[in-house]
Amino acid sequence: MTVRPLALAVSFSLATVLAACSPTSQPAAGDSAAQAPQADKAAQLNQLYADYWEGVLKLNPLQATFQGDNRYNDQLPDFGSAEFRKQSHDFTQEWLGKAEKIGDAGLAGQDLLSYRIFVEEQKQSLEGEKFPTWMMPVNQMGSTVSYAVMLGSGQVAQPFKTVKDYDNWLARAARIPVLLETENANMREGMKAGVVQPRVLMEKVVPQFDEIITAKAEDSQFWGPIKLLPADFSQADKDRLTEAFRSAINDKLMPAIKQQRDFIANEYLPATRDTVGLDSLPDGKAWYAFNAKQSTTTAQTPEQIHEIGLKEVERIHGEIQKVMAEVGFKGSLQDFFKFMQNDKQFEFKSEPELLEHYRGLEAKINANVPKLFSLTPKAGFEIRPIEAFRAKSAAGGEYMQPSEDGSRPGIFYVNTYDLPTRKTWDAEDLFLHEAIPGHHFQLALQQELKGVPAFRRFGGETAFIEGWGLYAESLGKDLGVYTDPYSYFGRLQGELWRAVRLVVDTGLHSKSWTRQQVLDYMFANSSVSEPDAIAEAERYIAWPGQALAYKTGELKIQELRKRAQDKLGAKFDIREFHAEVLKDGSVPLDVLDEKLNAWIAEKSK
Repeated sequence: MTVRPLALAVSFSLATVLAACSPTSQPAAGDSAAQAPQADKAAQLNQLYADYWEGVLKLNPLQATFQGDNRYNDQLPDFGSAEFRKQSHDFTQEWLGKAEKIGDAGLAGQDLLSYRIFVEEQKQSLEGEKFPTWMMPVNQMGSTVSYAVMLGSGQVAQPFKTVKDYDNWLARAARIPVLLETENANMREGMKAGVVQPRVLMEKVVPQFDEIITAKAEDSQFWGPIKLLPADFSQADKDRLTEAFRSAINDKLMPAIKQQRDFIANEYLPATRDTVGLDSLPDGKAWYAFNAKQSTTTAQTPEQIHEIGLKEVERIHGEIQKVMAEVGFKGSLQDFFKFMQNDKQFEFKSEPELLEHYRGLEAKINANVPKLFSLTPKAGFEIRPIEAFRAKSAAGGEYMQPSEDGSRPGIFYVNTYDLPTRKTWDAEDLFLHEAIPGHHFQLALQQELKGVPAFRRFGGETAFIEGWGLYAESLGKDLGVYTDPYSYFGRLQGELWRAVRLVVDTGLHSKSWTRQQVLDYMFANSSVSEPDAIAEAERYIAWPGQALAYKTGELKIQELRKRAQDKLGAKFDIREFHAEVLKDGSVPLDVLDEKLNAWIAEKSK
């Protein structure tokens, strides 16, 4: 799973491209009269995309910060306000109109691809505005408060290297109470409209806030930058900043966070709903269908996705039964799942041992990368444990992409909460997905693309991104891991888990499944610990449709690989295939299909 900047009114996800690049729209080779207008139009559009992205960064300074652009690090708009939402709408409408005025006639290749992605992204952003996500701004997976802690701790994107950096954060932090006040008002609007979060999610939020709230600034996670004040700061600056941070934390941040915490506990929680599916909200079925379309970049209905999930679960169960036969396990599939969860041989003895194990995988896998990849990123990455305050509700692993300027590497966050549930057999497939050659390869390479508009380098299709991450898990044997059947079971369990997601996410949000039905299905059909099952089920409740992307994207990449192998035979080169998949960054799945077909046709000559 990738970690994204705070979800905002401006959409940075790439949207479905409705039409693939059609040969009929391309000028004939050598037709200079056709090529000249195309070049002029492409130049106009590339300038438009550059101007658009500058506007995005001004409108959303958090996007700039996470990207490594420090120009707006002191700014924080009131994203939930009606004024900002109107500003965002007008911004999207304006740039869509400008692009459509130029049009796509005569464009080809990357120019046509960029145009159609851009236009559909803006259209989908406008379409999504009819669903009131702004009424539910807080859940256990993320909130302004949790992002404020990540930024203000000095451990993620907000830099704390110069005196100006420290002053930038103080200015940004002063805005946080404004955002929280707006969110409280928006949640009250949601209470009136019947658009509220499930109670089971918000019950997890209050303890998260309690871990953040402290009586003294010095005990706060926001105090981290003061503990690490650079030695070359003057004593006057050190004294001033120390006092300014103490005042900001004690007088602004903590009172505002406590106020939102008390509002949630005392006013909002009693108004939350017992249901968990998006389909129980006003216009919820249409809302979920939109989320599914956006997440998968396909026209598949929730019912179709549910059926695909059931078939994949059955198929992968068959593969796991082969592992059971290999290790001589006597008993049912469910007995084997319990054995894999409960046997002490699969536990890490300590957090340092777990982290060292993951770091050891890096060298082993890197040694084999040249067998499968000719295209690799320049950016480095590192491994960190997930912060304690959010670990209980976090996934087993997360990845945050590097900054553009190279000042921050890609980060693979490993969850060490409830250590006995973090299994040795799960480590290799998780590393392959989140780090190498999964998210780190794909997202870092995307940022390093040359001659591609910024909205493509820093945007992303979840189906492509997570589909690639899951596909990367299948490469383990060629990368020197999965050398024992139990670790290979970890790979199958990882794939099974994503198939289960297709079933339970659609069950939750289109078939009125309860949280308990989801948990029962997980326990019956996969090897999952209770803490992981609960965290995952509640993640799907919080992010309707997001979990559909993984298996949908992976199935497409596997389909394209088989197609290429069947048609190219001895001409098939796995390194060239991977380069072709990755070289244009994240694209909708129908566009991926089109460009791989073109590659296969060219290689067949």
